[in-house]
Amino acid sequence: MNTLLQALETYTIKTICILDATISPDVYVPLDLSKSNEDLIDIDITDHAVCQDYIDDVLKSKQGIIAYGGYLEQRNLYNDKEGFTSTSKPVRNIHLGIDFWCDACTKVIVPLNGKVHSFKNNNTIGDYGPTIILEHVLNDITFYTLYGHLAINSLSGLYVGKIFKAGDVLATLGTPDINVNYAPHLHFQIIHDLESNEGDYPGVCAEGQLSFYKENCPDPNVLLKLGVV
Repeated sequence: MNTLLQALETYTIKTICILDATISPDVYVPLDLSKSNEDLIDIDITDHAVCQDYIDDVLKSKQGIIAYGGYLEQRNLYNDKEGFTSTSKPVRNIHLGIDFWCDACTKVIVPLNGKVHSFKNNNTIGDYGPTIILEHVLNDITFYTLYGHLAINSLSGLYVGKIFKAGDVLATLGTPDINVNYAPHLHFQIIHDLESNEGDYPGVCAEGQLSFYKENCPDPNVLLKLGVV
């Protein structure tokens, strides 16, 4: 286990709920949006309304409020988005964070102490929309967390270096018109090396890039411990 993974693993033994603190972890339910999910074969998952209907059905069947998952999931969700499927570059369809699918305007909670590194409205179709990146230091290791698909007013009042404590409200989730054509959700990603990026970082990679990104973007659930008994 590398040093960042070890620091994340030992940060706490408790589940960290990254959305509205009044929502119990008992109503977080796993969601499979991978291309291997047979339930999605005849569904146009790229249509945010169709995607939302599928998520709602999963939540209803499992009596959940928040659906989550997607780390290293190979998806068809990006098939209609030129930046992911350009004929001149390898197809990018492997997801590098965890998505949390729930109602727009849901509060986003900071999982551990940090400060604002950068923020930006990445408003190209298929991108993150409003995005915040926090910088953290844990066991003398500096790393970053990225929060994408936020409401536009989540960027108001921010400045580089602004301090957030674990448990603070960071933002709220955006609607499809703001989060650039996705059903409402939070994209949460841990990044060791931002590679000089500001307000943005790849959240989806091509298969040939996976070994690098898997190392640089560890599983966020090592920190959050959702579904861990």
